[in-house]
This record gives sequence, structure tokens and C-alpha cells, in this order.
Amino acid sequence: MQNRQMLRSKIHRIAVTECDIEYEGSLTLDPELMQAAGMVPYERIDVYNVDNANRFSTYLIKGEPGSGDCCVNGAAARLVDVGDKLILASYCVVNDDVVADHKPQVVLIGDENKIKSVKDGEGARVRVG
Repeated sequence: MQNRQMLRSKIHRIAVTECDIEYEGSLTLDPELMQAAGMVPYERIDVYNVDNANRFSTYLIKGEPGSGDCCVNGAAARLVDVGDKLILASYCVVNDDVVADHKPQVVLIGDENKIKSVKDGEGARVRVG
């Protein structure tokens, strides 16, 4: 059997709240947003900047619960500006025999980085924030 790398979860259109070039690296994220997407601290993520098309990989660290924190740290902070909209994506390896049933978790973000809704990959609502 073959394996494929598939989208596992994403946080869609979260706004950057802070940039900290002096921090050693990573992306600080509100743990409530991490939980909604099934993401965990130190997990590798890909980051896609909707505003300027920059793309980079980093890992997550916990921010303050309920804060809406999305702080890009270290060298990657030069690739974003406060207020930029980002897509944060995590991936997994899925065996071909179950790939047809695979559905990623999609967290849609609204104002003040609050959860608008959580959907599966086919658009079915899992919950509303």
C-alpha cells in the first residue's frame, strides 16, 4: 500500500497579533485555537500569508488561553506584518486504503481571532464557535 501526505487540519484567516524577531523561533498561538484544530504544542505547521503570499514552516507554542494570540517569532517575523491574515496547516500521512474517508478539520476564524465555525474537509459543520 501507498501512503499520502494529507491535510490534517487548518486554521483559516487568523490575523497576526504580534511579531517578535528577537524570540528564538516558532509561532505563539492561543491554545483554544490549537485545540479546535487538533493541533498541539511543538507540532510542525506550514504558514501561508494571504496578504503577501509568503510561505514558511515553523512549530507551535502555547499562548494565553482565550487571547486570540497569533504571534510570529524569530526570523519568520520578517515575513508577516501585524494584521496579516494567515492560514496555518498541519499534515499527516494517510494510507491509500483509508484516504477516501479522510476528512481534515477546518477552523474558520472571524473578528478578534474568534472561532466562527469548525468544519470537516467536506464543509460539514462540526461545531460553531
